[in-house]
Amino acid sequence: MTVIDLNSDLGESYSAWRMGDDEAMLSIVSSANVACGFHAGDPTGILETVEAAARKKVSVGAHISYPDRGGFGRRDMDVATADLVADVIYQIGAIKGIAAAAGVQVGYVKPHGALYNRIAHDERQGRAVIEGIKRIDPSLVLMGLAGARILDLAREAGLATVAEAFADRAYTPEGTLVSRRETGAVLHDADLIARRMLRLAREGKIEAIDGSTVSIDAQSICVHGDNPKPSPSPARSANCSRPKGSRCARS
Repeated sequence: MTVIDLNSDLGESYSAWRMGDDEAMLSIVSSANVACGFHAGDPTGILETVEAAARKKVSVGAHISYPDRGGFGRRDMDVATADLVADVIYQIGAIKGIAAAAGVQVGYVKPHGALYNRIAHDERQGRAVIEGIKRIDPSLVLMGLAGARILDLAREAGLATVAEAFADRAYTPEGTLVSRRETGAVLHDADLIARRMLRLAREGKIEAIDGSTVSIDAQSICVHGDNPKPSPSPARSANCSRPKGSRCARS
């Protein structure tokens, strides 16, 4: 039996405002991308999420972002290199401290939202993120969009990487994510999502928004937990290349 890592963005609630169902997702995924406070999350909620991940033996990753809580990290920002390096160090340092208090280690870093999309093609910001990671802990793994230049830059800089695909997002014919501003960017049909991820896991292929077929070499699949509808677990039938310290989900 072959397997593939499942990850989800967690710890994104803030005070009385709740985002997603972390407990439910932690029973499904093998890697938890935990918010670091810049786009979402508060110290109490982040600690609770990390402790819950520890109980479930789910790998913990730092879900870093632009400093954009009001926009949930989805607004593009032209951040100076020195500022972005410091922002990355600051966020990883915060989650590493909370993880240490919970008795676990942070194994990887996954950028969030606009930062994730920006560094997929912006080499300057991408190198700043890589520098920040290396300066605080060069053993951390960088999780990024499958096929994106950022993964090549990270490997060239000496970081291990994990290529990621998205269960509920539409893809362009070029293998990039369809912008959330476009109609059909987010998928809601659970059966369709399951079929797409089964094909991705088994064949390394996915149908683009125009009906063409795209090849995607991914070792992890992101499943979002902010949809109240139940999300099916895809058959985990690709070779698994896991973030450091993670376990792979199996069917």
